[in-house]
Amino acid sequence: METKIRAIITGATGMVGEGVLHECLLHPQVEEVLIINRKPSGIVHPKLKEIIHADFFDLSAIEGQLSGYNACYFCLGVSSVGIKEPEYYKLTYTLTLNVAQTLSKLNPDMTFCYVSGGGTDSTEKGSSMWARVKGKTENDLMKLSFKRVYNFRPGYMHPTKGLKNVLPYYKYMSWLYPFVRRFFPQFVSTLAELGQAMINVVLIGYDKPVLEVKDIVKLAHVADK
Repeated sequence: METKIRAIITGATGMVGEGVLHECLLHPQVEEVLIINRKPSGIVHPKLKEIIHADFFDLSAIEGQLSGYNACYFCLGVSSVGIKEPEYYKLTYTLTLNVAQTLSKLNPDMTFCYVSGGGTDSTEKGSSMWARVKGKTENDLMKLSFKRVYNFRPGYMHPTKGLKNVLPYYKYMSWLYPFVRRFFPQFVSTLAELGQAMINVVLIGYDKPVLEVKDIVKLAHVADK
């Protein structure tokens, strides 16, 4: 029997979440998508449901709407630039684990996909603050009672044409993409490849829980072979 994905996506009003949502809405094996946002996305699609919810530290008011899903694409995150460690820890680790713990309780058959970042520190002991916090987040997500947890560590992601939430500085970097893709492929993917890889990891799995850029690109193109 062909697997059908019923996915929850966070961060759909940001660049990464919007890109993952775009791929989900295009994919024939994704039958339903629920996005949870602090503000409306403005996207209308037959597959799509949307919940506007301001406080990701308290999901009690919407818990009744979060059951029956077998995938979560957690794309919500903040930059560490200009943020002290306690605040970054709260917005990265505490928020993510709160959402994940709620979803694991409601959907034990769920595959949870976390968008982390290249250079994340799995030891939690390095000098880089953001990398330590991301590493702890990854490590503790993998202790929860999901069916599977995968941590995605993208680098530069070439934007998907036509999407509206592309980060401003990307327009100054896009011209370099063909060169970097050819000579330094371990650092770059497309945003579409990230979305496709996240869909494929739910459909067919992967042999390790942490996916670097080369794994993301490989998994995105499994169906091409």
